[in-house]
Amino acid sequence: MRVVSAAEIDRALSYPALVDALAAAFSGDIVAPVRHHHEVEREGQNGTLLLMPAWTGNASADSFMGVKVVSVFPDNGAKNLPSVLGTYLLMDGLTGEPKAAFDGTRLTVWRTACASALAARHLARLDTTRMVMIGAGSLAPFLIRAHMSQRPIAEVLLWNHRAERAGALAASLRREGLPVTATSDLEAAVRGADLVSCATLSRQPIIRGEWLTAGTHVDLVGAFNLAMREADDAALQRSQIYVDTMAAKSEGGDVALALQSGAIDEQAVRGDLFGLCARTPERDPDAITLFKSVGASLEDLAAAMLVWRSLPASA
Repeated sequence: MRVVSAAEIDRALSYPALVDALAAAFSGDIVAPVRHHHEVEREGQNGTLLLMPAWTGNASADSFMGVKVVSVFPDNGAKNLPSVLGTYLLMDGLTGEPKAAFDGTRLTVWRTACASALAARHLARLDTTRMVMIGAGSLAPFLIRAHMSQRPIAEVLLWNHRAERAGALAASLRREGLPVTATSDLEAAVRGADLVSCATLSRQPIIRGEWLTAGTHVDLVGAFNLAMREADDAALQRSQIYVDTMAAKSEGGDVALALQSGAIDEQAVRGDLFGLCARTPERDPDAITLFKSVGASLEDLAAAMLVWRSLPASA
C-alpha cells in the first residue's frame, strides 16, 4: 500500500481540475452513507471523531471506495497543530484491496476549498472582483486560491480575530503574488465585498446581515457543530441559501441553528450541490446568496481518485 504525502497531493492537484472533479462527483453515482459522528470529551473544548465512507456505484475495473478518519480538536491551535487532522484510505472498489493512505488533513483542505469554489461557480456574480477572507487558519489560503480560480478576484482583504495572524498570512500570500491585504475593519470590508468567505471556529456570529450589500455571495465553511456560528439570523434571512448536502440542515451551525430557532423555515434552503450541478439557477444580480458547507464523503473520494490517477505510475 502506498502512502501519499501532503506534498504529493499538492503536486497532483490544481484548483480548476478539482472543482471539475467535484462537479462530476455531485452529478455522478458515488454512494455516500451518513457519516459516523462521535464527540470526544476533553478538558476545554471537546473533540470530534468522524468516519466518512464512500464508494463509486459502478462495478468496473476503475471503481473505488474509501473512508476518511478525521478528528477535530478546536484547542489544537494553542499546540501549533491544525484543528482538523485525518487520514484517507483509498481501496479498490471491486476487491476492497487497500491502494493508498493519504494525508487526510491536506486532502480535506483541498476538497473543502474547492467545494466552496464549486458553489461560487454557480452562485457568485461573474464580475466578482473583491473578496473578504475571515479567518487565517489552514483553510484560508486554499479558499482564497480556489475562489480566485473561478472568478476574476483582484483584491482580497483578510481579517482574523488575532490581527497578527492576519498580517503574517497576508504577507506570506503576497510573496506568492496573491493580492491579499490584512484589514482590521471587518464591517467596512464586508460592506465592500462581492464575496465573503468565512472559515473559523467562532461561537458567536461574525458576519452581520446588515453589512451585506446587494449581489454579495457568502461562503460559510467553519462552524462545524451546533455550538458554533459564523453568520447571524439576519444574514440568513436576507440570503438565498444553498448547502453542500442536506445534512447542513441538521449538522453544523448557521443554517441548522436558524432552522431550529425558527429564524428561517425549510423552504429558505433552496438547494444543494447536487441540484446546483444539475442546473445552475438564474441569478438575480442584486440577490445575496449564501452557501453553507459541512463536508461530504463523496468530495474526499473524488479528490483521492483524482490524486491517485495523477500520481506517476513508477513512484
